[in-house]
Amino acid sequence: MNVFGVDIGGSGIKGAPVDLDRGDLAEPRHKVLTPHPAAPEPVADCVAEVVRHFGWSGPVGVTFPGVVTGSVIRTAANVDKNWIDVDAAELLHERLGMPVTVLNDADAAGVAEMTFGAGKGRKGTVMLLTFGTGIGSALFVDGRLVPNTELGHLELNNHEAEKRAATKVKEDEGLSWEHWARRVQKYLAHLEMLFSPELFIIGGGVSRKADKFVPLLHHIRAEIVRRRSGRRSSHRWSGSRASDRTRRARPPPAPRS
Repeated sequence: MNVFGVDIGGSGIKGAPVDLDRGDLAEPRHKVLTPHPAAPEPVADCVAEVVRHFGWSGPVGVTFPGVVTGSVIRTAANVDKNWIDVDAAELLHERLGMPVTVLNDADAAGVAEMTFGAGKGRKGTVMLLTFGTGIGSALFVDGRLVPNTELGHLELNNHEAEKRAATKVKEDEGLSWEHWARRVQKYLAHLEMLFSPELFIIGGGVSRKADKFVPLLHHIRAEIVRRRSGRRSSHRWSGSRASDRTRRARPPPAPRS
């Protein structure tokens, strides 16, 4: 069975048919630039353009970078504030004439990872983090999603975490991998203190370059792994062995007496 998946992001609106049996794209995705301002009506037009590109007719799943309750948008940190209190499924159903389901983007990525990818079969506390324009999060306890955590907005050192450690910040400030990794490490350590996860799954576009920064993260107790589900097999990591590019960060040193 296939559905059509659309991701509403800060830099682009991307979509493709999705094979639910394989947990992968059935065709290469199509992307259009996010309109500015990224208000509901212009974004709905772009979603319709992406769907029409494939001649799709059937159920559509849409992921949104904010809190979604039911299908109503409650927060819009990285898109136009006019999205707040909009029933996104109703808006897009009217535009597309197809059944539409809307959920938080990181939650959707997390569900995919727990079903097909790096979190499959994992118990305990698992946290997926997507690093991009902001920082998305998905939290699972024994495989059950705790929805809409939005942990990129936690305050860390008197700053909103995603304003210090998102990939966009690295690019905007011209940070080296070493400098940015120190910020990411502080963020992960803060999440460990609050939630004690057994596994961090690193997602977002920067996960393709995980070998440049994950080895720089030290004193993180949880296992850290790049996401495995996604668009192409060449972008997947194949297991939990170190030779497959999964690593467990070193434990913190014992305190000095």
